[in-house]
Amino acid sequence: MKQVVFAFLALLGLAAQAQTGIIKGIVIDKQSEQPLEGATIELLNVEIATGVITDFDGRFNMPNVPLGRNVIQVSYIGYESVTIPNIELNSGKDVFVTVQLLESFNQLDEVILTNEANKDRPLNKLATVSARQFGVEEVTRFSGGRSDVGRLAANFAGVSAPDDSRNDIVIRGNSPTGLLWRLEGVPIPSPNHYSTLGTTGGPVSALNPNLLKNSDFITSAFPAEYGNAIGGVFDLGFRKGNADDYEYTLQTGIFTGVEAMAEGPLGTKKGSFLIAARYSLVGLLGVGAGGTSATPNYSDISFNLDFGKVNNGNLSIFGIIGNSDIEFLGDDIDEDDLFAAEDENTLVDSQFSVLGIKYNLSLSDNSYLRTILSGSLSGNTFSADRFIDKDTQQERIIRYTEADNTEVRLALSTLYNSKVNNKFSYRTGVLIENYNIQSLLLDRNEQADSNGDGDPDLITFRDIDENLSILQPYIQGQYRLTEELTLNAGLHSQYSTLNKQFALGPRAALNYNFLKNHSLNFGYGQHYQSIPLPLLFLNENVNGELIQTNRDLNFVESTHYVLGYDVKLSNAWRGKVEIYRQDIKDAAVEASPSSYSTLTEGANFIFDNDRVSLTNNGTGFNQGVEFTLEKFFSNSYYGLLTGSFFESKYEGSDNIERNSPFNNGYVVNLLAGKEFKVGASGTKVLFFDTRLTTSGGRYFTPVNLEASQQIGFEILREDEAFSQQYDDYFRWDVKFGIKINSKNKKQSHQIYFDLQNVTANENVFVRRYNRLTNQVDQVDQIGFFPDFGYKFQF
Repeated sequence: MKQVVFAFLALLGLAAQAQTGIIKGIVIDKQSEQPLEGATIELLNVEIATGVITDFDGRFNMPNVPLGRNVIQVSYIGYESVTIPNIELNSGKDVFVTVQLLESFNQLDEVILTNEANKDRPLNKLATVSARQFGVEEVTRFSGGRSDVGRLAANFAGVSAPDDSRNDIVIRGNSPTGLLWRLEGVPIPSPNHYSTLGTTGGPVSALNPNLLKNSDFITSAFPAEYGNAIGGVFDLGFRKGNADDYEYTLQTGIFTGVEAMAEGPLGTKKGSFLIAARYSLVGLLGVGAGGTSATPNYSDISFNLDFGKVNNGNLSIFGIIGNSDIEFLGDDIDEDDLFAAEDENTLVDSQFSVLGIKYNLSLSDNSYLRTILSGSLSGNTFSADRFIDKDTQQERIIRYTEADNTEVRLALSTLYNSKVNNKFSYRTGVLIENYNIQSLLLDRNEQADSNGDGDPDLITFRDIDENLSILQPYIQGQYRLTEELTLNAGLHSQYSTLNKQFALGPRAALNYNFLKNHSLNFGYGQHYQSIPLPLLFLNENVNGELIQTNRDLNFVESTHYVLGYDVKLSNAWRGKVEIYRQDIKDAAVEASPSSYSTLTEGANFIFDNDRVSLTNNGTGFNQGVEFTLEKFFSNSYYGLLTGSFFESKYEGSDNIERNSPFNNGYVVNLLAGKEFKVGASGTKVLFFDTRLTTSGGRYFTPVNLEASQQIGFEILREDEAFSQQYDDYFRWDVKFGIKINSKNKKQSHQIYFDLQNVTANENVFVRRYNRLTNQVDQVDQIGFFPDFGYKFQF
């Protein structure tokens, strides 16, 4: 009888254990990033508060935490304590959090200040304005996001991305090429499948959000450690795997593909491994998606190997390997295909990879040295064979376009960070990048028939094997002038070995908490960026000799001014308003009067191939106001309302001020979501998310139909560049699903359905000349599209 009772009690214990999970993490000093031993972590969302303290390495482990969304408070003598809400815990996976504490200004050990953790505060302590952090929970939660960090950013104020087929990010009217991607502290090429040389976006992201930790997105006046960008920064990081237990994830979705992920302890020094592999579901099913009838095949592997403590430091190796290909066959192409034509066979192949080693060396209680060495590769091949006199007895096929691009980048970043005292800290470092670019571009488009064979000549626009290096030393400091007033200031310098150009840009930001829960922010920054590589190395035929007449172009210069007001309306609500001005000069334009500027490039797969002998005489500006009203997830719901009202203008060499193609004028996003616990045990959660987006249409250059009909390919009215605007963009997405926590096992399930563009609104993709019909056709973006996903964690 006793054995039966003991067995019954054991089963009850297992059931009780299955209804709880584990929150673990690390607590560090925000300025020195050193671990804090003895910090207290309390669980607040229970009847009787429970707590643990951190060990010598600043780590903590809190078991028996109720499943669902939890709140913890972290405190330490002499530091401002923080409260972290909305920690979602399920039965299939432990949760790891990193907590940064700021030392109290007056070091009053007996006084501990408390503040709520806000997602709008960036992880980088030196980013004061136009910055916010985001996490994997947001990337996967929002409706219509396709688990893509680029599409997530489109919901933030100041960002426009009204293109359903690509995830290019337009920040405050800047070209997408103005964006800097960083992973684990080093710049990387465009982390997207089907990306091409010089671009920063693509149809499908190669970044697996399940590996991402909380990261920063910065839209203006960024700190001195960021360079060679004028638009914005995506500063991403990989999380560490579970150092105590093995965990696994299986999931599938139309855009994310079929995925398997594993993590667990590695070695004996508190190390861990984290690795995930994905393959396109549509590729396995052999169907088209994303605006084309062709079948896209793509796959990627991502990993982060943390070896724990090595010689008073921490060593890790991280990487991504991605491949993608697609075959457009003219006989199978629909006339409204977004990417292909009915009279061409096109083959596309692309690769993206990055491999890095990172070492954090602790030099003292208040300083560290971080060094990262990485290598990356971005490559793509493209070939187009065009049918001549298709479907006639004279039908033949010729090679019309051929491109083969490879960029190999080696990067070394070293950074020294020191906390002098609780009022002053600084960091200084240098980033060295070496590029090897091999690029071949042969094309017949818009060419004459000089040899009289009846076909346009196949011209070599690029055939290069070039090396260049860009060096970026910087120094940045933070000084807390008073408890309410904080100053960040720094210098960033940039040198290119290609044209021996050196540039020095000051950066400064001031944060003033003039009332409780109210703050004013001002930011200033001078930023520089090199001309996109596909334009730098274009050939021009000069007296029968091919010469790269753009290679000596200088950096584009951009000056940012930002003024912001931030208010915390309650523990869960906050509001924010920013006004900004950005002045741009030294953009590349043509030597003779024309409407062209490099500020209009970057929102497509290719760059213009006939823009040669360019000069740095172009200008432009972006200005606007944006607001955010956000309800962080609490009481089972969240909300986000963002609005941006702006103008983006530029001048080519004809000195006429024009709209840029990114001058949408306004963008408004409304997102909301709600969770409902169902069932007596509360282990099941129904969730509902929705997203409404509207924006002004993109500006475009009208087609000269008569000239196009006469010559047989598209001719634009460049004297009327970007003078017409597409209709306003509107899209409504609805997402719903269920989360199921196992009652007696460490397992959880999640199923969702994401109905994108539920009103089937016909947003314009492009109006372009159709050489088969000899007319200007309008092609619409993706209509109603149902997505789904399933995740199993154990």
